[in-house]
Amino acid sequence: MPGPRIRQLSPFLLIDHIGPMTVAPSDKPLGSPPHPHRGFETVTIMYQGVLAHRDTAGHAGNIGPGDVQWMTAGAGLMHEELYEKEFTRQGGTLEVVQLWVNMPQKDKMAPPNYQDIPAAAIKTLPTPDGKGTIRVIAGTYEGVSGPATTFSPMTMLDVHLTKGAELTLNLPADYNVGLYVVKGDVQLHGNRPAATKQLVVLGWDSQEAHITATEDSIVLVLAGEPIEEPLATYGPFVMNTNKELMQAIADFESGAMGKFEDDE
Repeated sequence: MPGPRIRQLSPFLLIDHIGPMTVAPSDKPLGSPPHPHRGFETVTIMYQGVLAHRDTAGHAGNIGPGDVQWMTAGAGLMHEELYEKEFTRQGGTLEVVQLWVNMPQKDKMAPPNYQDIPAAAIKTLPTPDGKGTIRVIAGTYEGVSGPATTFSPMTMLDVHLTKGAELTLNLPADYNVGLYVVKGDVQLHGNRPAATKQLVVLGWDSQEAHITATEDSIVLVLAGEPIEEPLATYGPFVMNTNKELMQAIADFESGAMGKFEDDE
């Protein structure tokens, strides 16, 4: 997402699932070199491997298996995500899901921020049948609150199910709901199959979503109150008007979003 059938699942704008892929040992870290963002947030969920983040707002950190990085681009910054040095040296398997999350118009020019959320900070609860676990990344589910702070109401869950597990999700009626299968094979409502790297959009009024795992599976639950505002996008900028996009491009080209010292 976005794709020919699904442009967005407001407030979620993009899903980028990288891997699982084998990274050969190297002396030179690969990944995403410095690039700008404005007007939204990036959420990076690590499943395998280690990434190193830094940005021109002064934030830096490594994220490994189970960790989540929640970066608010807001008014704008430059950032890079490269393979962490030791992971680069040793090589290994890399798998990561990155989401772009929209911000309301009133918050788009908020100061950049960085939430470093280690796996240990994410509370986990068992599924009712005891055959799976639910990691609450953002929002509140069954009385458990996630550590991420958000600009609009949402619930983000990382659900791990063993074969044969069944789960009925209970979500707010006014939320947009999507289920992304990170790994495995599931049946939704008993008759709708979904497999690895497929997104099922349930949309509004989906308080109950029944999932049956036909094999060991991981499902990312994306549920949020839609942001019903005009959307103007151009590459790494997500604003409300074309005029704001032109300003974002001008600010980037003038260096107003910052530079890394070693790039000067």
